[in-house]
Amino acid sequence: MAKNFKDLSEQEILALANSLEETDARVYADFAAGLRADYPATAKIFEEMEAEEDEHRGKLIEEYRRRFGEHIPLIRREDVKGFVHRKPVWMIRPLGIKTVRRQAEIMETETRRFYERAANKVSDASTRQLLEALAEAERKHMTLAENLQQKYLTPEVETQEEKAHRRLFVLQIVQPGLAGLMDGSVSTLAPVFAAAFATHNSHAAFVVGLAASVGAGISMAFAEAASDDGSLTGRGKPLLRGFVCGLMTTAGGIGHTLPYLIVAIELLVISWIRKRYMDTPFLRAAFQVIVGGVLVFLVGIWIGSS
Repeated sequence: MAKNFKDLSEQEILALANSLEETDARVYADFAAGLRADYPATAKIFEEMEAEEDEHRGKLIEEYRRRFGEHIPLIRREDVKGFVHRKPVWMIRPLGIKTVRRQAEIMETETRRFYERAANKVSDASTRQLLEALAEAERKHMTLAENLQQKYLTPEVETQEEKAHRRLFVLQIVQPGLAGLMDGSVSTLAPVFAAAFATHNSHAAFVVGLAASVGAGISMAFAEAASDDGSLTGRGKPLLRGFVCGLMTTAGGIGHTLPYLIVAIELLVISWIRKRYMDTPFLRAAFQVIVGGVLVFLVGIWIGSS
């Protein structure tokens, strides 16, 4: 059962503050480690912020030792009501640069508010002065981050990191989504047109197209999720990739159950995505996708008419 903040003693407040600084320092270290390969300049910023948190913790330990002795009880943020739950860093890899910057802002704001409330609660003048100083330090941390960003994130570095961010987005979202959209748009053509020409019944073609789309989506989702765990390729969470791939596969197939003009629109959209994110010339991408679609379309007509 978590304890209310108002019920904490001054000893418990200092112990909790020590735990917060240690946790934040380790989180910043995790951020730095997770970003170092793709965003080295931003990783350097979090290394500096980790050092700041370690310095704060040293001051808290000195104050605790002065008042209460050597033993500091383990009081964690989850033991006290009111703190925002944070997902462990190791569970959200690979890290995105925007995600960690936003998370850092939340951390600093939350810790600052804790110090402000704690300073109003303690009676010892020295302890109150330290907590007020730490609250001010947390308030200035975002300024520190901005200064460090100006120091390390030169225009050239920002360009490099933006390229890295775009590469990760392509690997984690665009690539599985495009694979699913192409598979759904092409593989479901044959059963849809086979049903249409065999039965001459639009409802039957619709049902076949719907079943083929959903089935292909489920199949592609599992195939993509099981292809690799992203630990070496940097392609991100397998569940996310599987979901994106399955969803786009289903979307690509369902389009064929609607007026057939949508098929042409789908193929052109796929061509544009390949040009935008995969650096494939539009005409070449259109030729590859449309020729494949036409071949499958003819197979569907042949099978349905036989």
